Amino acid sequence: MPAEVGVRTTRPTIAVGGQDDQSLSEGLVDLRIEENVDGLYHCEAAFGNWGPKEGTTTFLYFDRSKLDFGKELKVKSGGDVVFVGRVTGLEARFPEGSPPTLAVLAEDRFQDLRMTRRTRTFADVSDSDVFRQIANDHDLTPNVDVTGPTHKVLAQLNQSDLAFMRERARAVDAELWIDNSGLHATAHASRSGGSVTLGWGNELRELTLLADLAEQRTNVKVTGWDVGAKSALAETATASVLSSEVGDRDSGPSVLQSALSERKETVTHAIPLTSDEARARAEALLKRRARRFVKGRGVAETSGRLRAGATASLNGLGPLFSGDFYVTAVKHLYDAKRGMRTDFHVERPGLGRPQ
Repeated sequence: MPAEVGVRTTRPTIAVGGQDDQSLSEGLVDLRIEENVDGLYHCEAAFGNWGPKEGTTTFLYFDRSKLDFGKELKVKSGGDVVFVGRVTGLEARFPEGSPPTLAVLAEDRFQDLRMTRRTRTFADVSDSDVFRQIANDHDLTPNVDVTGPTHKVLAQLNQSDLAFMRERARAVDAELWIDNSGLHATAHASRSGGSVTLGWGNELRELTLLADLAEQRTNVKVTGWDVGAKSALAETATASVLSSEVGDRDSGPSVLQSALSERKETVTHAIPLTSDEARARAEALLKRRARRFVKGRGVAETSGRLRAGATASLNGLGPLFSGDFYVTAVKHLYDAKRGMRTDFHVERPGLGRPQ
């Protein structure tokens, strides 16, 4: 069993408007940065707001000269940048028995898409076309790598651009993120989010992993109606669509089949208009369920490589759970007592076999 090692106590570096700020870095009280594969990276950083200023003792940041709406906020841990976004909120805190603090709330460029709500239709387009148009609407460079059917019509009904993009991404098994000025929409299997190695008792501080059949299905059927052909649609996805992701492990659908029996699911609310749409939706739904067969939550040392969309190689966990996992969410945390650490969530569709 690995020896217990304490969490690294590195203090983050805070930069505002592109410049590192020592007073903010030293005055940081607590920090929370969250990211997941659905897109929208956000940060909450609280700073001590009481001390000497211009010959008196008073509030430090209420003049908004340093911390203000729209300013770029960057957070670094060691040499890694773990967040870049713009300030969207200021929260004054006056706790009992402690000095006042000012919390800064910030979001990445997906904030523009979150706050833009529309009702419109797209005719004779693929999802790639939609992603590119929305990126151009917000002066973002589109980086799109998504395959899928062409739709006769897609409707955005009183939805934000972000919500609509998330809906379309789920339908074709794609993921969204923003990097600098680029908007990325990439198939899950094609996303290259880098890799990080986490060993139990070393970089990895604590971890819980669960292999659970509760959400698994042996196949998923999506039904609809082809208006042009005036005929019913029915497309079924089976565990065969997971072959490239499972490798030599046992998938959730296969374990379910052998341990219990077939568990089928029929989806009638998707309303596809062509066989290609129905097939793409069925495969995406089965894959999303199957990837949640083995799920985990852990705490590790903070690294810029530990990001949503990265591959985490978890070592020293025995034959069932060691190996590569897909990082679905991260939460970088800091406080004076425990220092800097990262809470993360992972998943994969296969369970290792006993040796």
